[in-house]
Amino acid sequence: MSDNHKEKSTFGFKQVDSEEKRGLVDGVFDAVSENYDLMNDFLSFGIHRLWKRIALEIAEIRPNYKILDLAGGTGDLIRLISPKISQEGVLILSDINQSMLSLGRDRLIDQGVNNFLSVQLDAQNIPFSDDYFDLITIAFGLRNVTNKENALTSILRCLKPGGKLVILEFSKPENEMFREIYDLYSFEVIPKIGEWVAGSEESYRYLAESIRMHPNQEELMKIMEQVGFKECSYSNLTNGVVAVHTGKKVGLAND
Repeated sequence: MSDNHKEKSTFGFKQVDSEEKRGLVDGVFDAVSENYDLMNDFLSFGIHRLWKRIALEIAEIRPNYKILDLAGGTGDLIRLISPKISQEGVLILSDINQSMLSLGRDRLIDQGVNNFLSVQLDAQNIPFSDDYFDLITIAFGLRNVTNKENALTSILRCLKPGGKLVILEFSKPENEMFREIYDLYSFEVIPKIGEWVAGSEESYRYLAESIRMHPNQEELMKIMEQVGFKECSYSNLTNGVVAVHTGKKVGLAND
């Protein structure tokens, strides 16, 4: 296929060939993995921990659930879910990036969390059978996926009928004045802090740009509906800086 006809994707504000994006995103997370949690606390003033707890309240987890956490990073959601899962349940930490996955797995084990499995996988092609999971979560990872529609389709296939997807992701602030302040912070302050704390200004510039390029609340909900999710809704947190989207798979198994 010629370069003119290759599928394109966004990498921050840049247009790149879709096949190149994974390597570029891997480079970002290889660079920031060691300081990822510290930077999250620093840049969100610790509020990201509250956002994650709220997302899991919305998930309505039951002890026997089979749960897959996509783009699980350093294991924050797994650590919160772990006490809620019984021996009948299944809990899987996953990430496409080996540096992030290894860091998260090792950190969880060091903290005494041991009722989970870790799997390196691509959210666009989840290697599990149809109708398997009761719940799939993805926190601050969907915007980094090359093709969001492919990922959502793969997620839908793996969910049981009645199963739920919960997405926690940066979104579009509702208040215009707040949005202007947030943009200033994102594009001027965050990259400089990234350079100071993590030694990677360009990585945090990409992360700020990726937030801007991600679909807003209504756009993401429409994409979810288009690929087949039902009962889709979202809840804004912190004036819409982040949103929690949910959708369900309906129908009978093997339909």
